[in-house]
Amino acid sequence: MEQIPKKTRIAAVGDIHFKESDKGKWGDYFKMVSVNADVLVIAGDLTDTGDEQEAEVLAEELKMCSIPVVAVLGNHDYEKGRHKLIRQILLKQGVHLLDGESVIIQDVGFAGVKGFGGGFDRHMLSFFGEGAMKAFVQEAVDEALHLDRALSRLDAEQRDIKKIAVLHYAPIRDTVVGEPEAIFPFLGCSRLAEPLNRHKVTAAFHGHAHIGTIEGKTTDGIQVYNVAKPILQMQGYPDGVYFLEV
Repeated sequence: MEQIPKKTRIAAVGDIHFKESDKGKWGDYFKMVSVNADVLVIAGDLTDTGDEQEAEVLAEELKMCSIPVVAVLGNHDYEKGRHKLIRQILLKQGVHLLDGESVIIQDVGFAGVKGFGGGFDRHMLSFFGEGAMKAFVQEAVDEALHLDRALSRLDAEQRDIKKIAVLHYAPIRDTVVGEPEAIFPFLGCSRLAEPLNRHKVTAAFHGHAHIGTIEGKTTDGIQVYNVAKPILQMQGYPDGVYFLEV
């Protein structure tokens, strides 16, 4: 009798923006997620102002989470230049904090990067003009390359796994629709979609755009989810978390 592959249930949320005053407020949330999912994905902006004390509070609250946690940093986590400290604190807590790395949990491979801006489709910025503009574009290119390498490592595994990409910045335009169009170049970049298509990922999660759109697809039909907590709450998702079975 042929065995039916076991499904993995992912709980995904982004932009949780932990503050020092959040101590003791998230335990029930992480307990609920642990009961209803196999893995928790946090798509960046783990802290509110990029302070290591905020990360300490998050690490303490995550002790209530009994399932694996996969996360990436967001722009808020870089605000004070203490992102390395934030990373160390959360790694110590056992969080799989990905920055161009990958991890396999229950036959699902997760590859993660923060990502960067740069615009979408025909309006994507190019290498032209001032050095500052070229550096802006190069940052997005570098992040896309890091994502590509992380997904390539998953492709090299000698087993059949489903691939999930975790980002903070959006890889497609559709999931930032709702935000002012003038700021689209700062919300994500189509360069991030290229690795998703090339490696045929099952799905991608991101945050960053607080009033964007929850679902969209790449040009090759890869499903992309904007799981920024403010959107999930506005759309009436119970407890502000998105569940996906893969």
